[in-house]
Amino acid sequence: MAGLSVEAEAEIQYLEAMIARLEAGEEDPEDFRVYRLKNGIYGIRGRPEHHMIRIKLPVGRISLEGLRVLAEVAEQYTENRLAHVTTRQAVQLHHVHRRDVPKVLRAVNAVGLTTREACGHSIRAITCCPYAGVSPEAPFDVTPYAEATYRYFLRHPVGQNLPRKFKIAFEGCPTDHARTPIHDIGAVAAVEGGKRGFRLYVGGGLGAAPMSAELLEPFTPEEDLLPTMLAIIRLFDRYGNRKVLTQARLKFLVKKWGIAAFREAVREERRLVKLTASGEDLKAWAPPPEPEPPRLPTPPRKPFSFAPGFDEWRRTNLYPQKQAGFYTVAVRLPLGDITPEGLRALAEIAEVYAGEVRSAISQNFLLRYVPEEALGGLYEALLQAGLAQPQAHTLLDITRCPGADTCNLAITHSRGLAQALEAHLASLALVQDPMVRPISIKISGCPNSCGQHHIADIGFYGSSRKVGEREVPHYTLLLGGRTREGEARFGQVVARIPARRTPEAVERILKRYQEEREQGESFQAYLDRVGAASFKPLLEDLQTIPSYEEAPEYYQDLGAEGETFRVQLGRGECAV
Repeated sequence: MAGLSVEAEAEIQYLEAMIARLEAGEEDPEDFRVYRLKNGIYGIRGRPEHHMIRIKLPVGRISLEGLRVLAEVAEQYTENRLAHVTTRQAVQLHHVHRRDVPKVLRAVNAVGLTTREACGHSIRAITCCPYAGVSPEAPFDVTPYAEATYRYFLRHPVGQNLPRKFKIAFEGCPTDHARTPIHDIGAVAAVEGGKRGFRLYVGGGLGAAPMSAELLEPFTPEEDLLPTMLAIIRLFDRYGNRKVLTQARLKFLVKKWGIAAFREAVREERRLVKLTASGEDLKAWAPPPEPEPPRLPTPPRKPFSFAPGFDEWRRTNLYPQKQAGFYTVAVRLPLGDITPEGLRALAEIAEVYAGEVRSAISQNFLLRYVPEEALGGLYEALLQAGLAQPQAHTLLDITRCPGADTCNLAITHSRGLAQALEAHLASLALVQDPMVRPISIKISGCPNSCGQHHIADIGFYGSSRKVGEREVPHYTLLLGGRTREGEARFGQVVARIPARRTPEAVERILKRYQEEREQGESFQAYLDRVGAASFKPLLEDLQTIPSYEEAPEYYQDLGAEGETFRVQLGRGECAV
């Protein structure tokens, strides 16, 4: 057990005192709000005494003890008994009563996890390619660099009151698993003259005004990585727009100055950073040592299984590592959710079959260093635990944000659409088409893109339309989003579809692709050829809305059946 740090205990005690004063009417609710957000505690839609707690998994890693503690706190303190794995390598617990929040914080901090700076105007979770260290493509393992960055900036004074949230991602592979172009800083492994370093990109982000990051430097030596990041953040802290929240992200500063001027400013700031460095800085900036080798499991030998579904699971959920004879195995979590029982089972299974566990931004867990001769036994153990869902990172593996179930800014219940889409698509033969299988679907409950709808092949965000005096839940459909190193292409808006007709719209899009594609033509290449706008006529009739008397179900949101739909926007906290 890592043990509770002095810093964490002090923060939790301060929080407890604020809660006591708040309940006694002696604390300014706005001050409490600012402090709790800095410590990863969000408000819950319509329930002021309940909270969402966001727990950072440092660079996506989690110990077996950490999984067991997450199971314990989800079971004891959440109303829905679920942990939600996010697109930022974090876990969210929803509907935790205010009085129980300090208990959750103590439990997770004791096993090396933290909620510190998981929200607010701070340096958020620093994400890392989940295949770092095992990918045959990567020139070196970026994990130690991501971990060093995480440790350096956690509680760093420069990151406590930024103009807006700040996101960093590390990637080692040519394939952009970490989605570096949509981050404030994207660091991609590079080697020059036998020396390790990074290509650094700056100014990416999604939200209502998505922008792709631009190349800052083609090669930043490893010893300059943290000084350069610190220089970027200092400039953002100093010159970011603090007056207009919607213009406050780093991407707007880079756009305003232009990348050439921003590059020169970073170089000058870095020079000053290095000239004024403390001994602690110099120690932290040193290139990290090679990572410790993982604990290699010695599970029972069983390479194959005759249990139902093994072949499909093996086809879609395995990733061969550069370490001969080992695989990384995806544990697909439908809707990104896992129960306490699932977390405990995953810990038990990983202890026997895997070297380590990481989370992916696809809202799944990955078991790494699984021996090939144990795959059959692993599958049977996952199957028994209800964790052997096939189709990881495929069409059926839909990304979604929590939506109006809990979020104050959400318009629609994105969880409900994800459920409806998965059920509908799973019944179609086209999901077995190897060209259809890699297509991605991502859903957000509002335009802010927490579900990353902008960079999906097929993306949706919640919207509304009034018919007479009644509101009808809709989803705005985007086609053609994607990323690769140095470039994010954002989906083009094609239609606004009533929520009830959205699964049918996706089916039509996929069937048209099947019928019209050329030999070996991917969905992205097909969209580039025919244009996203060409789908508008295909979907036009789906946008007709019958009267409430004819079809009252149109006026109810997916995931909120039985309730009359009404947009209920509260005060957003992701922007605080």
